Amino acid sequence: MARGARYRVPFRRRREGLTNYYKRRKMLLSGKPRLVVRKTLNHMIAQIAVAKPEGDEIVVMVHSNELRRDYGWLGDTNNIPAAYLVGLLVGLKALKAGIKEAIPDIGLHRAIPKTRVFSALKGAIDAGLKVPCDPSMFPPEDRIRGEHIASYAKALEANEPEVYLRRFSGYLKRGLDPKVLPEHFEKIKNLILARFNRA
Repeated sequence: MARGARYRVPFRRRREGLTNYYKRRKMLLSGKPRLVVRKTLNHMIAQIAVAKPEGDEIVVMVHSNELRRDYGWLGDTNNIPAAYLVGLLVGLKALKAGIKEAIPDIGLHRAIPKTRVFSALKGAIDAGLKVPCDPSMFPPEDRIRGEHIASYAKALEANEPEVYLRRFSGYLKRGLDPKVLPEHFEKIKNLILARFNRA
């Protein structure tokens, strides 16, 4: 452990690897709401947070379970298509709440291009929310629609049917053929837009 007269013990949340206070200070100095995107093993979460002296105020929040509960999403809740839909939904809710722009807050996630985090940011931008982000970080449209998943399922079913049944058991149990995931994605996307009069 470090010692010495000039050593300063880091804040608890920094020691626990939960908060980067240097990044957080820069975001708070902007004075703008933050589009907070977090991923877990099974879910995606997006929030619009406004910093207050007593702590962050969450104005809008979307959990990927909401896609399944309110819109009939049958795919996984932690993949790139689900992340995009979560971002789209949080963007539409933010606009309805009167928030027109936000800065991205991806926390301690590494800024790896074309991942779930940036798929969610793309969804929020497509909803009409102004979020500064380099477009080269976004996944391509075919991955956002889940075409890579559908192609993989098709190849796996043809070559290794037993592995296909095991790998996509969750999809099949929920009643979704993974080979038609792009069409299902478009259906859910249009349903979300229609509920916010954006069809």
